[in-house]
Amino acid sequence: MNRQRSARPFTAACIQNCAGTDMTANIDDGADLIRDAHSAGAEFIATPEFFSCLDKSDHGLEVGTHPESTHPALLAFSSLAHELGVWLLLGSLAIEDSTGRVRNRSLLIDHHGQITARYDKIHMFDVDLANGESYRESELFVAGDEAVVAPIAWGLLGLSVCYDLRFPHLYRQLAQAGAQLISVPAAFTKTTGEAHWHTLLQARAIETGCFVLAPCQYGRHGAAATYGHSLIIDPWGRVLADGGEQRGFVSAEIELSAVDKARRMIPALSHDREFRIGDNEPVARVAGAT
Repeated sequence: MNRQRSARPFTAACIQNCAGTDMTANIDDGADLIRDAHSAGAEFIATPEFFSCLDKSDHGLEVGTHPESTHPALLAFSSLAHELGVWLLLGSLAIEDSTGRVRNRSLLIDHHGQITARYDKIHMFDVDLANGESYRESELFVAGDEAVVAPIAWGLLGLSVCYDLRFPHLYRQLAQAGAQLISVPAAFTKTTGEAHWHTLLQARAIETGCFVLAPCQYGRHGAAATYGHSLIIDPWGRVLADGGEQRGFVSAEIELSAVDKARRMIPALSHDREFRIGDNEPVARVAGAT
């Protein structure tokens, strides 16, 4: 994998929207926010999970499923990336694959409007919360089985989506594969977000020595509520930008030399050791334990 990328700083932005069932309206709103972020100097812009359609009812999740080749949001934002000359991370879209199964897919689009990487969410959000909220992503989506590190104009990006955040071994392996930035687009629930969002994201940044870009939806989507607080975090765990709980975007300057600096001070990514759990066989490496 080519690690020789531009060393210059760049501005990254996270879009924060509140999607409903009207995909056309959501696309128009997302495009307005991307244009605003670009006007403010952003060259890499990330959107949340299901930013083009999200609603929860007694019938389940509505996420606007389409084949990739005809997905209205993908067509619109590929064109917008080319028009503005920016890199876009479409946090996730519901993509129907060739077998008719649905994938929760994050797509990386370059400044020419071309798809350069795809990541299908690995970990499914199947939970029952104490307040009666219940989610079963595995009833709608097929889980991915491949981690992705992709080149962008400035370095290497490790891709993830929402509930993946709770599985630290994924992020460790992304960093050990060369990732300098990690994207965590989300529609994190308000309940879990208030308890865990900031803590988990700061932990992933510290553990990996990576910048973390985490665009998250806010507000109500039918019976569900999302937390907002889109975050940009540096490799030392410092929050550079926090989107609060309203429509808009946050941005920050990304200086990738900070990644090397953090990893030189605490080179934990190179300190994995074999170990045993009780009398069981040796675990090859802690980062690979699943």
